[in-house]
Amino acid sequence: MTDSLIAVVADAAAMVAGLYAAIWIRFDSGWLAVVLGRHPHVYREYTGGVFLATLAYLLIYRSLGLYVRPQIGRFEDKIPRLARASGLSLVAAMVMAFIVKNYVEYSTLAILVSVPTVMLFVVLERYVLFRIELHFARHSTVKNRVLILGTDSVATHLKRSLENEPMLRSRVVGFLRTDLSDPDKDLPRELILGTVEELAAATRTDEGRVDQIILTNSAIGHQRIVDIILFCERELIRFNMVPDLFRILTGSMDMQSVDDIPMLGISQWPLDHFWKRFIKRGEDIVGALVGLILSGPIIAVAALLIKRESPGPIFYAQERCGEKGEPFHIYKLRTMRVDAESASGPVFTAEQDPRVTHIGGVLRRLNLDELPQFWNVLRGDMSLVGPRPERPHFVEQFKEDIGRYMWRHVSKPGVTGWAQVNGLRGNTSIEERIKYDLYYLENWSLSFDFKILVKTFMARENAY
Repeated sequence: MTDSLIAVVADAAAMVAGLYAAIWIRFDSGWLAVVLGRHPHVYREYTGGVFLATLAYLLIYRSLGLYVRPQIGRFEDKIPRLARASGLSLVAAMVMAFIVKNYVEYSTLAILVSVPTVMLFVVLERYVLFRIELHFARHSTVKNRVLILGTDSVATHLKRSLENEPMLRSRVVGFLRTDLSDPDKDLPRELILGTVEELAAATRTDEGRVDQIILTNSAIGHQRIVDIILFCERELIRFNMVPDLFRILTGSMDMQSVDDIPMLGISQWPLDHFWKRFIKRGEDIVGALVGLILSGPIIAVAALLIKRESPGPIFYAQERCGEKGEPFHIYKLRTMRVDAESASGPVFTAEQDPRVTHIGGVLRRLNLDELPQFWNVLRGDMSLVGPRPERPHFVEQFKEDIGRYMWRHVSKPGVTGWAQVNGLRGNTSIEERIKYDLYYLENWSLSFDFKILVKTFMARENAY
């Protein structure tokens, strides 16, 4: 509660500073022409508008969950939501100015200028606040002792995730086995405290009572899960359960009725809606045009280096599977020898792959070999962001071996994607990629696309 209140006060101060900065730019900076001059008391005259605009900003920020504490994740991941809040605040400010225009006159240009100034002040303020909160979180005592029910790879990953997020101030105090299978090889054996039948004893440690219980194995049976929930309720322990993401979708469910028979199914994908596809296509066209213009000189230089190093074409066209599995040709800058797959056939690129040329390796590490795909986006074969398209040879193989694999083809493939910016590219786990691809498709938004595009410039893991 205190942390949230401090964040509200800090945001309000930054917003007021940003709004008055916009007024200064409009009337006193000399950067913009003041047609009719300005009243000497302009700052005082705008006080009411600044107060109302700040209140509108705070309400919009609250509606977007920007005051939820603790602030988990990286700071740069929060910028898209701040940008979205600024856009909504501009609309709100314009509406308020229109409503009061018969009583008070406000400068439309000052309102427009206030969007980047407020955004700048708020981002700087929030970054400072984030670093302060992170510092105190790293140097404070553990406030959340966690007991994990399960000893599989999900449990190991959960432990690592909890302890890598200092804002949560959590520490895993132990694991309980839920079945007879061998524990994950990376799970610390000294933290296995017994079986789930010993739950009551395991919740009382030398450091005190457990604060939270997380179940990672939902296959223990419905009644057993109910018993654990009731136990946590009696002991005032928070209970959470991690769904099996290979069998249960992270998206919402849809309830329908046929006469008096209820039927539960998976709700529509966000991009199943026409207007969202329309917005995404507009994003793709604008992005592809800008991308082709900006990347033109880079492609020209790369073309000269490719021709100089090895004989063969500059561009490389390869068949891939697109939306609904339909084939298309993807374009790349050539990064391998012309005869790269003459002996091996279709194979994934490996680290230190001898088939990759010297300049090709540089292009791959910097993600520059993908630049010609802006043409694919403009043609409508691909989107800027989406699951990366795979070759038909591998699609035929994976759709038989990996559950839900073909669901990644419900939308256009992307030049970049959520899996790729998280290091899942090249010869990495296909199962993990599917999990990230489906999460993207189930949670699509323009701000999510923007976040992935920003992260693409920093993504270097497994870029070979």
